[in-house]
Amino acid sequence: MPRSQRNDNFIDKSFTVMADIILKVFPASRKEKEAFAYYRDGMSAQADGEYAEALENYEEALKLEEDSNDRSYVLYNMGLIYASNGDHQKALGLYEEALEENPRLPQALNNIAVIHHYLGEKAKEEGKDDEAEKLFDQAAEYWKRAILQAPNNYIEAQNWLKTTGRSNIDVYF
Repeated sequence: MPRSQRNDNFIDKSFTVMADIILKVFPASRKEKEAFAYYRDGMSAQADGEYAEALENYEEALKLEEDSNDRSYVLYNMGLIYASNGDHQKALGLYEEALEENPRLPQALNNIAVIHHYLGEKAKEEGKDDEAEKLFDQAAEYWKRAILQAPNNYIEAQNWLKTTGRSNIDVYF
């Protein structure tokens, strides 16, 4: 049974009903509507923790989706899954692909920074101080880009940049 027909909770059912209405009335090609249906089912599966199913739906959406902005969100969501499963290198690659499709995606920049920071902390714990500093510097560069795009967001990152001396900008907004 398709995911859109087996929703268990009110919010998911409401989202599916609204998405189905949009699909019916929105002036889009059959291919665009099919891509959106796969994306919708991928988001629903991801929300339920069904990551393999979500990835399958996202892969199908990518095969059909031609709009670079929409593709960026599919790739971003795939990156979220891989990051949550600890495959940081795969997640970084997907976030970078998302940015190639849509350079104005501050959440992808933020997530790349978070991964670099996390890997920097791990390197530091292992006594690899030079590697840690490089990773922290990479995190800083991505956070600066994210903050410039969304200045009211990422307050903790702004504070980290200031306290570590990795930012010469006092106010981003």
